[in-house]
Amino acid sequence: MTLDESALAIQAAQDSAAFGELYDHFFPRVFNYARYRCDDDLTADDLTAHIFERALTRLDQYTPEKGPFAPWLFALARNVVNDYWRRAQRHRWVSLDFLRRVASPDPDPEARLVASEAERELLAALGELNPRERDLLGLKFAARLTNRQIAKTTGLSESNVSVIIYRTVGKLREGLTETER
Repeated sequence: MTLDESALAIQAAQDSAAFGELYDHFFPRVFNYARYRCDDDLTADDLTAHIFERALTRLDQYTPEKGPFAPWLFALARNVVNDYWRRAQRHRWVSLDFLRRVASPDPDPEARLVASEAERELLAALGELNPRERDLLGLKFAARLTNRQIAKTTGLSESNVSVIIYRTVGKLREGLTETER
């Protein structure tokens, strides 16, 4: 049985208990989107909370006639993340989460180091992308939106979204391949 997101959103605007079901359904996708767009899990967690808080307070503004609920939610998520980056002015912080991972109590430090290195390389490669490319990858792979939904959310054409994502994945692949050499 598939969840009728639009109907549930309308119900949640009337009954806050229904919002919990929307939250449970969308949390992994929203968190992953925020994680693609920021540097650590704690910030992504804070941004995800802020996104759902804003969604709850603005749920009465959602109209299904304009489109499905997921693009509406991720348009709101994009705005929250963009606001975060404007406020932060791209200052780099070393999170406690990062420091805990470096001094890991795990019994297999070699495997942890390999995984950490791969994650660092991926995050570094993502950091080399321009904000639009990073945003589109986040919407595509973290939020799992279709190219059509991304186009509607960003104002780009569907074919433009496809080309940008294709080229950006190629650029990431090339950057990661160069790192391995």
